[in-house]
Amino acid sequence: MQLVFTKGSGKHDRMDLIRDGHIAESIECPKQGIIPHDMVHFAVESVLHKRGFIGRVLEGEAASFQMQADSESDGVERLVEVFQADGWSGWSTAAADMLDLYQVTCTARHCAPLEVLAADIEAVRGKILELTAQWQSVPVGKSLTLQFVHGASAH
Repeated sequence: MQLVFTKGSGKHDRMDLIRDGHIAESIECPKQGIIPHDMVHFAVESVLHKRGFIGRVLEGEAASFQMQADSESDGVERLVEVFQADGWSGWSTAAADMLDLYQVTCTARHCAPLEVLAADIEAVRGKILELTAQWQSVPVGKSLTLQFVHGASAH
């Protein structure tokens, strides 16, 4: 499956999900001052080989903001939120602090946390920083295409 992120000129970017050469779904991504939320999902899911929103869509679920609860994908979502907070803080939060925040977030949302180590945090952050550099070089109206295959990625 390909994820095609197109940089918009207004308040939204767009992500098209391409299956078998055709757009399966399109999602409006509100701009948030960092890479799009679903691009953070791409980084987390592909680096950690965990099944979250993108993995579920790859398996055929409809892309929806109201997906059924699922232990692993709920844990991924909480981790994505922690990485977004790190991004809004300049991508510089200590891995140990991010792990602590992840535990607090999971507890608050009654969600079982994934087993995540400091090295995992650094690996995902490295992927996010790579994606950030690529996304910043994309002009408005142009796209960045990412390949997602059951927990593995390439572009």
